[in-house]
Amino acid sequence: MYRVDFFDAKIIEGTTTSIVLDNGNIKEVSENYTKGAGVRALSGGSWGYTSVDGDFDLNKAIDAASELAAGMDERSHKEKVEMLDISKPVARNMPKIKVDPRDVSLEEKVRLLKEIGARAKIDGISSTSAVYSESSYKVLYTDSTGIEGEYELVRTGFAISAVASREGVYQAGRESRFGVTGYEIFEKHDAFALAEAAANTALQLLDAKPAKGGNLPVILDPELAGVFAHEAVGHASEADLVLEGSSILENMIGQQIASPLINIIDDPTLHEYGFFPFDDEGTQSGKTVLIRDGVFNSYLHSRETAAKLGGQPGHCRAQGHAKPIVRMSNTYIDNGTSKFEEMLEEIKNGVYLIGSRGGQVNTGEGVFQFNAEKGYLIENGQLTTLIRDVSLSGKTLEILNNVRMVGNDLTLTSGRCGKGGQLVPVTDGSPHLMVSEALVGGA
Repeated sequence: MYRVDFFDAKIIEGTTTSIVLDNGNIKEVSENYTKGAGVRALSGGSWGYTSVDGDFDLNKAIDAASELAAGMDERSHKEKVEMLDISKPVARNMPKIKVDPRDVSLEEKVRLLKEIGARAKIDGISSTSAVYSESSYKVLYTDSTGIEGEYELVRTGFAISAVASREGVYQAGRESRFGVTGYEIFEKHDAFALAEAAANTALQLLDAKPAKGGNLPVILDPELAGVFAHEAVGHASEADLVLEGSSILENMIGQQIASPLINIIDDPTLHEYGFFPFDDEGTQSGKTVLIRDGVFNSYLHSRETAAKLGGQPGHCRAQGHAKPIVRMSNTYIDNGTSKFEEMLEEIKNGVYLIGSRGGQVNTGEGVFQFNAEKGYLIENGQLTTLIRDVSLSGKTLEILNNVRMVGNDLTLTSGRCGKGGQLVPVTDGSPHLMVSEALVGGA
C-alpha cells in the first residue's frame, strides 16, 4: 500500500438501453450491463487516477492510483492540494418512479417509438429520426476519510426530429423530453403531439424568411435564455475554469455583473434531469445561487477548488466512472414579474428568438454565439414575420446588464452538457427575457 494523502472511489453498476430509429427503421438497439469504478489518489500536489471494469479488486485499483500519484509527486513536485472535509452524505428526497422501464419489454419500446416516429412523417417531411434512452444504476462512494454513501437512480427520455426539404433547402424541427423518471414519462408528456410539433416546425421554416442581422432589442424564449444561462454564465462560474484563468468571472464575487432583475441558480436537488443526491466526491447536493439581484454570488466547486477559493463544494461530477470534474446540474434564471405581452408592448420593434440549435462560448473572453431554432419579427408590439437561420451573439456581461424585463413563466429544458470529453445529464431554463440590445445574426 502506497502512502497517499487521500483516495476515493466511485463504484457504479447498472443497465442502459438505447433505441435509434431512422425513418421508422431500426438503426440501433443496445442493452448494456455495466459495472466498474473510478479511483483517485492524491499525493502532495499530484493526482493518480485509474478506472476498472467488470469484477475488480478495489484495493488493487486504489494501489494502482496511489502508485501513479506517488510517482508523479516524486518526479514533479507541485503545490500541495488540500481537500475540504465534508459530512457523510444522505440519499434523501429521491425521485420515485411509477413504472420501472426494466419491466417494459424491448418490443414494446420499439413499437411505441415507431408510432411516435410515424406521427412526425406528415406530408412534406422527407426524413425522421426517433431516439429512446434509459439508464438504471446504483452508485456507491467511499473515501479514505471514512465518508460513504450510496443511491439508485433511473433516467428515461426520448427525442424526435423531422426534416423538411424543398428545392435544395433543408429545415429541421426537434422535440425531446428527458428526466429522472420511469416509463411514465410517456404519460407525463404527449410524445405524439411533440412529434407533430417537430414536423410542423420543419415545414414552417421552409417558408420562413432568412433573418437580417443587426444590433436590435430582443426577447429570448425560455429555451434560448436557459442555454445562455448555462453556457455563458454557468460554465464561467465553474471554479476549475476560474483557477485556470479561463473565466471572465475571476475575482468577481460580490460585484454587480448583471441587471438587478437577474437571479441565476444551480440546484441539483430539483427532480430534473441534472438531479443527484450527492456529487461524485460524496458531497451532499444543495442549491447554489450564482447571481443574486445582479450581484455575482458564488462559484461552483469541488472539494479541491472550495479549499483553494473558499466556498461550498458539491458540484463535482463524472460520466460513468471517468474522473470527476466541476460541473453544473439544473441551472436556471429565476422568475421575475413581467408578462410576455408586456414585453412585446415595451419592445415595440425587434426580434423574438425561439429555441436553440447549439453554439459556442469562450468563458475566458466572455463572448458567445448561439443559433436559435427560429424567430419572429416584432413590429409595433406584434409578432409578424417568421424568420430562420438566426443567431444571437455578444458579450456575456453586456447581455446580462441589458436585461430590462424578466418573465414569470420559468420553463426548464433537459439535455446533456459536454466538458473535458465527458457528457452528463443537465437541465437549464429561464422565463422569457427582454434585452434592450443584442447582436442578431442572419443571412
